[in-house]
Amino acid sequence: MSSKDVQIPAAAGAPIRGRSIDAATVLGLTAGFGFVVVAILIGGTPESFIDLRSILIVVGGTFAVTAISFSGAEIGAAFAATANTFSRSDTAPRDVALRMVRLAGRVRRDPTKGTEKEFKQFKSVPFLSRGLGLVADDTAVEDIEHLLSEEVSAVDRRHRASISILHRAAEVAPAMGLIGTLVGLVQMLGGLNEPDTIGPGMALALLTTFYGAVLGNMVFAPLASKLERRAVEDRLVLSLYAVSILSIARKENPRRLELRLNTMLPPQDRLHYFN
Repeated sequence: MSSKDVQIPAAAGAPIRGRSIDAATVLGLTAGFGFVVVAILIGGTPESFIDLRSILIVVGGTFAVTAISFSGAEIGAAFAATANTFSRSDTAPRDVALRMVRLAGRVRRDPTKGTEKEFKQFKSVPFLSRGLGLVADDTAVEDIEHLLSEEVSAVDRRHRASISILHRAAEVAPAMGLIGTLVGLVQMLGGLNEPDTIGPGMALALLTTFYGAVLGNMVFAPLASKLERRAVEDRLVLSLYAVSILSIARKENPRRLELRLNTMLPPQDRLHYFN
């Protein structure tokens, strides 16, 4: 793998390259809904589980109520982040750490490699490219550290906003199901003198609860958990880059950088580059 293949997550501003389908997300959602559909088909009356009024109350109501709590930009970012849960980066944190140790070794052996021209090979990784550009410009280490820390914090805030939106939607969906149930019960009780209205009212009451439970517990809650995991992974990758950039700026021994990176990596992914 060349240095140009190293990428940070899309949420941090890197282009979506070197990514593949996340089988766990796709298979999990497909299997979950598949089991529900099969159970419905076994009953022999799938059309009874389709009701436009229930869909409007639960789906439309969930998105409307969730949108009240957040800005339009945050909602848009949440949609993009949710879409990214269906793919994963092919670049592991260990690969990032190894690439940075090698880069630090090259720069220490030949300082001319620590030039802006040399660092331009990482332009496909905006966070890394900007950090190395500051090093090439002889920016003070304290300033580099502050700027990198601010950018990592900004990425964290974007992640937290998207996660909170999904958690909020997971809370609202069952609540909208309950509201639909109450609407259906009112309609049913109000039409006791008209037997033809009892069935549709009961269907609305039960289906909205069903839709709300499915949407909240099978879609929004699992995707929020996946985003939380991605946020941890993204922060690790960005932290590996930040520590490496600061080490290069301080002209530290690459062996020391390897030791610091190993404290951040899981035990099974730790480097043994200089051993």
